[in-house]
Amino acid sequence: MKVAQIGTGGWGKNHTRILSQLGVLSAVCDANKERSKEYAEKYSVSSYDSVDALLDSEKFDAAFICTPTSTHSQIATQLIQKKKNVFIEKPLTYHSEEGEDLLELAKKNNVLMTCGYIERFNPAVGLVKDYVKSKKYGELVMLEFHRENRMPLHIKDVGIIYDTSVHDIDTAMWLFDDTPQVVFARAGSIKHKYEDFATIMLGFKDNKVAIISSNWITPTRVRNFNAVCTEGIISADFISQGIRIETDKDTEIPRNEKQEPLLLEIQNFLGAIEGKNELRVKPEQAVNVTKIAEASLLSSQKGTPIYLELQ
Repeated sequence: MKVAQIGTGGWGKNHTRILSQLGVLSAVCDANKERSKEYAEKYSVSSYDSVDALLDSEKFDAAFICTPTSTHSQIATQLIQKKKNVFIEKPLTYHSEEGEDLLELAKKNNVLMTCGYIERFNPAVGLVKDYVKSKKYGELVMLEFHRENRMPLHIKDVGIIYDTSVHDIDTAMWLFDDTPQVVFARAGSIKHKYEDFATIMLGFKDNKVAIISSNWITPTRVRNFNAVCTEGIISADFISQGIRIETDKDTEIPRNEKQEPLLLEIQNFLGAIEGKNELRVKPEQAVNVTKIAEASLLSSQKGTPIYLELQ
């Protein structure tokens, strides 16, 4: 298999490293000609500074799109029309209508499309998913997410909801195995052009809820969540991948093998292309995340809950 990497900046350079390790990287493409050349030389692959040039000169099976969110739709459309499988970093698109258009285009051209909701591949989240599915600690009733850090320097075109909260929106839907019926949010801007703090409440059926708090204000890096079940509370750290479970009887700290989520995510996409496994992140799910992000911004602007009917 041959894979092209489009965008080698802040997060894209990590994809480039892993694709090279897996022996599938054949070309890199970046609008920054010097950076494209640098990574091409580092990994001994071809270098391009435009998608047009890449498509004209390079034969490849799939592409990873790690460019600013506003460019995702145009780049993915070009690639899908040429029947390339595409992995698009989160969020899928800025507007959900663009995501729905890509979904139809991918079906029409019979190619795979997925989105980089990496926490589904985090071993800590996977273990919590297993506990929830087996109901080992009873029924899951509430999720609480916390993400805090300074704003990443490479993020220029979106606020914290599209860059950060989307991870927890997706994880909440994955753990509940459902879509929310209502969204209520509060967000604001202190130091940045776009919103840099937000709290989102997602209401699911049977009064189940996910509360997502994110900010780019505090200096320390925090990424954790609690899964409140009827028979215990499961606390997990996205960074350390550690888990702690508290019940009426005792406290448990299960052993969990630490793995690199990005490697697992990339392997899932490549395996799906080869027919070895299914995509863990379906494109329809990624479109739903964008719809919820849109609803969160709208809710914050209007000061009212936004009701949803997601498929």
